[in-house]
Amino acid sequence: MKLTDTQLIVLNKAAQRSTMLALPLPPNLKGGAANKVVIPLIQKGLLEEIDADTRTGETIWRERRAGQGVTLAITEAGLAAIGIGPESDKKSKATPKPAASQTPAKAPKAAMGAKKAKAADAVGPVKKTARTAPVGATTPTPREGTKQAAMIAMLQRKTGATIVEIIEATGWQQHTIRGAFAGALKKKLGLNVVSEKDEKRGRVYRIG
Repeated sequence: MKLTDTQLIVLNKAAQRSTMLALPLPPNLKGGAANKVVIPLIQKGLLEEIDADTRTGETIWRERRAGQGVTLAITEAGLAAIGIGPESDKKSKATPKPAASQTPAKAPKAAMGAKKAKAADAVGPVKKTARTAPVGATTPTPREGTKQAAMIAMLQRKTGATIVEIIEATGWQQHTIRGAFAGALKKKLGLNVVSEKDEKRGRVYRIG
C-alpha cells in the first residue's frame, strides 16, 4: 500500500505516543477527510479499532451499538510500514547485497596525475576505527518489581508470552504493551522483541 503524506503523519504521530494511539488526528482532518485517510489504514491492518478508556480521556473514533467508545491504535504492521518494529528489521536484513559486478569500478591510478598517484600510495588506505562508548556509560535497565520488569521476565522465558498473558500479569491494555515493545524495550533498552505464530496459544512474543 502506497501511503499518502497525511497517512504517514497519522502513523508517525501514533508511534511517537506512549499509548500508540492514532487519535487525536491532525486538526485539519475532520469528517469525510478523516474517513478517507483512516479507513484505508484500518482495512490494510495498519490501524486497528480498540475499546477506548474514557477514564483516561482517550479520544473516541466512533461508538459501537452497545455504546462502547472505540479509539484507534497503530498495529505491528503499521509500525513496520514506517520502519519501526521487528517486521521492518527482518525486511532490511533480507535485502540482498549488490553483486560485485554491479559495484562501480574504481578508476585506475593511471588516470590520476603522477603526483596524486604517489601521494595516494604514500598515504595508503584510511582505516576506520570503531566507535567506543563513553567511559562510565551503562545500558539502562528496568527497575525491579515494576510491571515493565515483569513483562521483560515473561518475554525472556523460552515459552515467551502472548499479549493476553501480559495483559493478565500487568493489567495494561494491548496498545500500551505494543507501545512498550517499540518504545521502552527497543528504543530505550535496546531489546529486540520477535514474534511467531503458535497453533495453540496464538502469536507469541520473545526477546530475541
